[in-house]
Amino acid sequence: MMKRILLGLLAAGAVSVSARLDKPNVVVVFADDISAREIPFYGSSVWSDTKGRDTQDIAYRAKTPVLDKLAEEGVWIKTAWAATVCSPSRAMMMTGRYANLHKWWHNGDLGGIVKNGKKTDWVVPLYVSSPLLIGHVAQKAGYATQWTGKTQMKKCDHRMFGFDEGVFTPGSYLFPKNPYTDFVLTTVKGKKKTQVNEDTGVELSHYAQTSWYWKPSVALMNHPSVPPATAEQNCTYWPVSEEDRKNYGVNTYGPDVELDFIFDFMERKHEEDEPFFVYHTTHLGHDGFDWLHPESGNKWPGTPVIKWDGKKYIRTEPNVTGDHGKYDTHGTVTEPGMHSHVEYIDFQIWQYLKKFEELGIADNTVLIFCADNGTSGYGKASPDRQKGCHVPFMVYAPGADFTKKGEQDILVNIADVLPTLADIMGYELPADYQIHGKSLWPYLTTDQKEHREWIYAYRGGMQLIRGRKVMKDGYGKWWDVGRLPDDLISFRKINDWEKVSAAHRAERDKLKNILPEFNNHDAEPDFVIE
Repeated sequence: MMKRILLGLLAAGAVSVSARLDKPNVVVVFADDISAREIPFYGSSVWSDTKGRDTQDIAYRAKTPVLDKLAEEGVWIKTAWAATVCSPSRAMMMTGRYANLHKWWHNGDLGGIVKNGKKTDWVVPLYVSSPLLIGHVAQKAGYATQWTGKTQMKKCDHRMFGFDEGVFTPGSYLFPKNPYTDFVLTTVKGKKKTQVNEDTGVELSHYAQTSWYWKPSVALMNHPSVPPATAEQNCTYWPVSEEDRKNYGVNTYGPDVELDFIFDFMERKHEEDEPFFVYHTTHLGHDGFDWLHPESGNKWPGTPVIKWDGKKYIRTEPNVTGDHGKYDTHGTVTEPGMHSHVEYIDFQIWQYLKKFEELGIADNTVLIFCADNGTSGYGKASPDRQKGCHVPFMVYAPGADFTKKGEQDILVNIADVLPTLADIMGYELPADYQIHGKSLWPYLTTDQKEHREWIYAYRGGMQLIRGRKVMKDGYGKWWDVGRLPDDLISFRKINDWEKVSAAHRAERDKLKNILPEFNNHDAEPDFVIE
């Protein structure tokens, strides 16, 4: 019976798969805009309130009994870095590379393609600049692959990423208008940053979007329930069947739909005795317009009500009534806030664990949970210290021979996920293919004491780097990181290098010597094809 490895807030990797794991299934849950400080076991004294401001109000502190348990029984990384914002961070995850190679520097600063001295495309697809992505690694290792959730891949053909199936929610930049939902903010022609709420007809100042939470937009790629593709790029809008269309509406919650399709995929592949890789890029954590309360200004719309009874979660079925911006949730939707999103992630991780047990694969599955960048309103897109790039990272694999447990005071980069997956899945990366990631698996499964000496991030042409003692942020300021402050960010600024140790100065010099290798934003912003 196949086992399943659960990778969550940490990225896993291996030079050789543990003898106790036989072609383990792998699930990577990549959350959206969640700083490490929002996850309780990171121990921050400060987190986000409902508007994205700093707070110490315990009412807005998420409760995560499942993640807490997995962090204790698995491993979680004290200092894991992504890039500072969505697109370049997702590029780092998928490629195992930094922007000097994949060319996605920042949202709105994505390198194009230059061919024979002429710019032919304004955005280079990742499979062009980096032809070996995490989906390809899994496929080459003999895995069935599914990508579910937000993609954040501009000007890309989603069939080219190495995934057999896809369940795509907004953020895909792919499709014509969805015929099933009017939870849409459409840009008013000729009016900058002005939208119309199609549900109410009211103009407002926001950013254009289609709902990914309530009454969501969902597209399927190569799903067996769909007849031969009739839409662009083999994608068809869901709901497909008459029954699903009948049940679809304001009570349909996007993250639930995603998990339903993931579990369907897992069941089919398990029945076929085929190992699977799920890349779950949930929207949970990302702020969004609250169509159920259109005049509220809520930053993170509420989720279905859930309750932990000490052993299991109990979910209240949503009962939302109304239309045209006037809705009554009848107490079945939580209050808005980041804490509600983190708690729903905890609920979904619990659902994953239940499904693993049900399929008999709990001991042969790896779960990785992490996030793409810092919280909106606090760290997202910020080059200040590590506000934008410090993310949660956890690995849970009960059937693996881990030599480590619980908190790990090491440095990990999101680029490390790709080589870690290759090790777990038993695929040897080509020796001549350059990546920046380093497999985490040897650290997790041997007596290896350290993983990395430094980690790196970027925001456009700004470079961030840190070692064990010092850190340089995107503004060029240096910080003493030898001691972690209670709020995970208030490090001591280094103004006088003579007042720190020789070891601090030596590490600074080493890090400064590393940076030029990746510093080609101005000189080589695009991907060049000769």
